[in-house]
Amino acid sequence: MELPNRPRTSKPTGRQPHHALSTAFVRNVAQAGRYCDGDGLYLDVQPTGTRSWVQRLVIRGRRRELGLGGFPLVPLKDARAAALANRRLARAGGDPLAEKRRLKSMPTFAVAAEAVLAQMRPGWRNPKHGKDWLSSMERFAFPRLGKLPVSEVTSADVVETLRTVWHERPATARRVRQRISTVMEYAVALNYRDDNPCSRIGPVLGPQQDLVQHMRALPHRDAAAVVAKVRASKVFPTVKLAFEFLVLTAARSGEVRGARWDEIDTADHVWTVPATRTKAKREHRVPLTRRAEQILDAARAAGNGGPLLFPSARGKRINDMALSGLLRTLEVPAVPHGFRSTFRDWAAEETNHPREVVEAALAHTVQNKVEAAYARSDLFERRRRLMDDWAVYLDPDRERRAGAGGEGRS
Repeated sequence: MELPNRPRTSKPTGRQPHHALSTAFVRNVAQAGRYCDGDGLYLDVQPTGTRSWVQRLVIRGRRRELGLGGFPLVPLKDARAAALANRRLARAGGDPLAEKRRLKSMPTFAVAAEAVLAQMRPGWRNPKHGKDWLSSMERFAFPRLGKLPVSEVTSADVVETLRTVWHERPATARRVRQRISTVMEYAVALNYRDDNPCSRIGPVLGPQQDLVQHMRALPHRDAAAVVAKVRASKVFPTVKLAFEFLVLTAARSGEVRGARWDEIDTADHVWTVPATRTKAKREHRVPLTRRAEQILDAARAAGNGGPLLFPSARGKRINDMALSGLLRTLEVPAVPHGFRSTFRDWAAEETNHPREVVEAALAHTVQNKVEAAYARSDLFERRRRLMDDWAVYLDPDRERRAGAGGEGRS
């Protein structure tokens, strides 16, 4: 085939050439200009001798030019293949330029993870969850995946990331896998990739043999002694009061530590936890016993006039480790959340209160959808009797005196 001997300065007329150039010509041509090979592919030769590939295409009705790289880094064979692929994509309605922009802006896995975290963080109630999320990724995922373009993370990469902890730390490994999968779903949603490599690694990693570990809890017969021990301790006053209030109300630690005075109705003896602060995202009313209201009186006297029932020494929310640290200091073999189990066991073993009343006191969600549709009442008055019985069980002498008129309701 005759090689071109002069530069093309305009689009050739007539029948379009096909593979008009040769490797020898591309390597040796010295005269500046553009030389057509076919499929809209041109060799652009600069006066300096620099050679690069340019393709002219009609993309969605508009005439565009694409740079395909320079010679010899991109040889003639590769330039033709790229030109043909671009032409097919454009003919199918695609946009080769958009694909180039996508590849150019491709984030690394670490950058994508930070974007995911920034998107999810406002929806988390506890800022600590965001710190835990990022910390686990930095420790287990970023060392292998962090610098990889998010489009190039493979199932093999994820398997190798999780292999060392999959059986040694099963719960941690599952959380990391779920978080990696979230980042991959983000990449799929933004068209950085077409699939999630986490979706097919289960059979490779194999089953886990971890045992379910429940929160450490005390037998209910020991609860009263622990409450008395905490009451007599020399720990910071609002921490002691918060702990006893937690036990009396069977509430969650975060709900107690974040409790505010505007949630307390002293006239009706009710603490209303707003939906924004409950696990189930539903408002939860808690009946206040005599002892609970005495604790509130003590908290009001010990507080600094701020909005929190149980502020720290600096007037802020008590740290989540304060209550568990209190129990460790007093050598109590339990965690604060475990007292909800203690309450549940007491109600089942020592009382005749119906199960649904106890579950409502714990703010548990009804799992059966049909049952939940009819369970419109929060059984509040029945729960008040339940919590009064619990207060008597924790301190029978004090409640007996209160019932006799010595310590009426506030």
